Amino acid sequence: MHHNSPLFIATTATQLSQLASRLARHELLGVDTESNSLHAFRERLCLLQFSSPEEDAVVDPLAIEDLSPLAGIFANPEIEKIFHAAEYDLIVLNRDYGFPVANLFDTMIAARILGRKKVGLGNLLEEEFGIKLEKRYQRADWGARPLRRELLEYARLDTHHLVELRDRLKAELEERGRWELADEDFERLPMLVRSNGEQPETEAGPWSIKGARDLNPRQAAILLELARYREAKAAEADRPLFKIMGDSTLAAIAAAQPQKPAELESIEGMTPGQIKRHGKGLLDAVKRGEQAAPLKRPRRGAYDEAYVERVEKLRLWRKKAAQELEVESDVVLPRDLMHALARANPRDLAELAPLMAGTPWRLVHYGEQMLKALKEPLAKGNKQG
Repeated sequence: MHHNSPLFIATTATQLSQLASRLARHELLGVDTESNSLHAFRERLCLLQFSSPEEDAVVDPLAIEDLSPLAGIFANPEIEKIFHAAEYDLIVLNRDYGFPVANLFDTMIAARILGRKKVGLGNLLEEEFGIKLEKRYQRADWGARPLRRELLEYARLDTHHLVELRDRLKAELEERGRWELADEDFERLPMLVRSNGEQPETEAGPWSIKGARDLNPRQAAILLELARYREAKAAEADRPLFKIMGDSTLAAIAAAQPQKPAELESIEGMTPGQIKRHGKGLLDAVKRGEQAAPLKRPRRGAYDEAYVERVEKLRLWRKKAAQELEVESDVVLPRDLMHALARANPRDLAELAPLMAGTPWRLVHYGEQMLKALKEPLAKGNKQG
């Protein structure tokens, strides 16, 4: 393996197109991305790593504006891209560059389908190759420049072993008759990312903030104004929301409805520094919230007992099927599919088949069992109140 070869670092358009033409010659490539979500308000792609059987390389997207030479590699169905836990990487590549990815292998999904208990990349590398990954760079700020050498060497290890790891996992999947199931999930992944990315971000109101559900409608209106203030400050400083102020502090301010700076002092999380920086802004937000319309919690949709019961039937069936394969339940039947089937309530294979067009292996192996589970009454003790 080429661990001793120098790491190729692309920071110019020329270096990137040279790298792209070398990568395009291989059928298997390890890929990873680093973002700066822990360090910035507007998260973005900060590093792209590639490993071919010949070299390890990193691309600096903060130095190279146009990454289009890579588009063909991601889209090419002849080149298998190997990720670990691809979903997040795919979201970032799609969001920042509009890159669709065809033909991927996800070592985390493969490990889950094989019933591995620990599926982190570190766990798999240790188990398969006896390699220990450095943990200390996990929270590194990948947006900082210049990029430190030891940081790049760490990033390289994230893709360096992926091709070999894929070979081992694929062999085991084939040997245990689970390769088609894995392949089905690799096909599904880019489609899930695309369908998730299309919903416009609507303001969810303050209900996702921890502690919001204990507030009355007036305090909830105040919390919304406080959240807007925090968001504006985070955008201005380009820092994540939690670095400006924690959720529990915001909820405590909304509950206390302070009118003057002294009243902020007793609130947990408010330091003298915080009060100096944000006191006036927070008190103004409280005032705005007191004058705004009270906010009632959104009502849930009508409770459909038959649907809830069908979900429960599929859930219980899925749990048993998963125990037989010794995997987690959602490997047998992913959550989105379970709910779609419960909603549609198919009566026979003719109605079930189109719902499972994207999951042919599961249709063949589990179709009849699921139809049977949907038809049978729930056992008494299983109804969830």
